Amino acid sequence: MPELPEVETVRRDLDAAVTKKKIKVVEILSRTTIKNQPADFLRFLKDAKFIAVERIGKLLIFSLSDKKHWLLIHLKMTGQLIYQDGKKVLAGGHILGGKNGAFGGNLPGKATRFYLELADKSKLFFNDQRNFGYAKIVDADELEIIKAKYGIEPLQANFILKSFAAIFAGRNKNVKALLLDQNLIAGIGNIYADETLFAAGILPARIAKSLTPAEIKKLFAAIKTIIAKAIKNRGTTFSDYIDAHGHRGGFSKFLQVYGRAKEKCYKCGTILKKAKIAGRGTVFCEKCQK
Repeated sequence: MPELPEVETVRRDLDAAVTKKKIKVVEILSRTTIKNQPADFLRFLKDAKFIAVERIGKLLIFSLSDKKHWLLIHLKMTGQLIYQDGKKVLAGGHILGGKNGAFGGNLPGKATRFYLELADKSKLFFNDQRNFGYAKIVDADELEIIKAKYGIEPLQANFILKSFAAIFAGRNKNVKALLLDQNLIAGIGNIYADETLFAAGILPARIAKSLTPAEIKKLFAAIKTIIAKAIKNRGTTFSDYIDAHGHRGGFSKFLQVYGRAKEKCYKCGTILKKAKIAGRGTVFCEKCQK
């Protein structure tokens, strides 16, 4: 599943591509992907304009011109958004297989769940092999309810040390599970949890309330630095993720532990270990992390 840096990369590229463009055609090819009644989905999208593409955590939020409704899209495990304008193609999400799978092959294809045709004849396709992703039109009240479920988010104004430290107080869950909990901290997934814990020198199985103020401060700084660097490098290559230009993320060359189980730690030479922590495969260095 793409994490905050990957979704932010897709958001920025699609925002530049679709903003101010009117939707002329809405084609629903998979009823289960659409979390509204099809008639409502069509009614609110047809002839609307995209005003902006925003994001909270891993959720993309397309603002519509009526200023009363928003299109939400979550890529989940295998979702892919593809913008096609003549020969120009922007694809963000997961490769769908095959040499040309980065762009979903012929469009619409077997994995296409819905697509929009814009007034300038460009199209926005939503592909999803496993059909875990979704699209939903919401009003202002529902959008606020959804946003309220997300925790503080790295690089946003609400991500301050005081709020971050408060999350750890009295919590008996391990710190890896805490970092993955979207209700507490939005946007961090398996890759950046492992990488930030390594940078901060903290073992992922540590109980959250056992961290000292100094350790919490170090982890807070590591999250801000690593997430910013990952966005700058357009995310990480993992599984079949690609950015909106069809390129693999450039942050992979900076990974210290993720995906490197049984290899030597770059810092101390110790063989990196892998364990299942918080239900996820987790790589760490027993010597560098305490």
